[in-house]
Amino acid sequence: MKTQVIDLSREFDRGVALGGRLLSAGKLVAFPTETVYGLGANGLDPEAVKSIFAAKGRPMDNPLILHVSQKEEADSLCIVSGEARRLMEAFWPGPLTMVLPKRPHIPGAVTAGLSTVAVRMPSHEGARALIAAAGCPIAAPSANLSGKPSPTRAEHVLEDMDGKIPLILDGGSCDWGLESTVLSLSGPEPVILRPGAVTPEMIAEVLGSASVAQSVLTPLKEGETVLSPGMKYKHYAPRAEVILADGEGDALAETAAALYDRLAAQGKKTLILGSRQTCRFYGRRNCVIMGDRTDPKSICSVLFSFLRQADADGYDAVVLEALPPQALGLAFMNRALRAAGFRVEHGAGREVKGSATGGMIEK
Repeated sequence: MKTQVIDLSREFDRGVALGGRLLSAGKLVAFPTETVYGLGANGLDPEAVKSIFAAKGRPMDNPLILHVSQKEEADSLCIVSGEARRLMEAFWPGPLTMVLPKRPHIPGAVTAGLSTVAVRMPSHEGARALIAAAGCPIAAPSANLSGKPSPTRAEHVLEDMDGKIPLILDGGSCDWGLESTVLSLSGPEPVILRPGAVTPEMIAEVLGSASVAQSVLTPLKEGETVLSPGMKYKHYAPRAEVILADGEGDALAETAAALYDRLAAQGKKTLILGSRQTCRFYGRRNCVIMGDRTDPKSICSVLFSFLRQADADGYDAVVLEALPPQALGLAFMNRALRAAGFRVEHGAGREVKGSATGGMIEK
């Protein structure tokens, strides 16, 4: 199969129209969102949905998200509660996925056999136009091989999916660079299963409170059900070994530098993914500035891109600086811990588990 790439900045209408026809015919299309690139199929076609898992090498016990182009479309897919409608008004379109009781016609391949379905309305113009052109909800995980860093540019998708899917719609770099927040509204209280750009604090402003699942910053327990994408033990990982360095102030840089030296002494080509505040401490060590620690979005938006680049540059090991696990930093740490397989080197001043983990954020 030849994979075609269409640049939406030049051929928006042609790309959307072709993508809609392919999806209607049961084919796969990779498309941009404000979070990461998605690998989409007709969400009401069980065979088309199953082809997503085959292309990605994704376990079938990992549920997918249904993407809609209008808020009203959610009612045909799930039972929308009053809480959900308030959140839709506040955050849709945008990077918030809600898990709600599903309608009977939703394929089990989408929900991994669960009684709930995850639904979101992306804010990216190209994504919403594609959904409308397809005339159906689009089931889509991230458009990468299972377990690898999620794609934030079309070339990342092509690297993983070339020859496996017929079309990639190129919408440039994704704004947030991390997947959407996943909030379960199917139980007695709202619970964040996967943090993202819509933070616990933002949700608490609307609902009064929001719990954060223990599994956000810890591995799933043996036999625990996967309720949301991104909950697996190791996920978002490059080929290179990743270890998190954690600590406050100068202790963070000292921990990262010591880790680098230990890995380099083992003969491993090593890279530190640092920040504007810390890279000056690393001297001649290989270091890339990801962004500014006072602006977590600047770091979150490039995390997956830098992990992929580390592989492209032939690094054996990556030392990744931790962020405080609050607000957007919670989303960063959720991905970073899984990319590292939960390997963390603690410096002075802070443990990786933040006060938000497994607890309640209140307005």
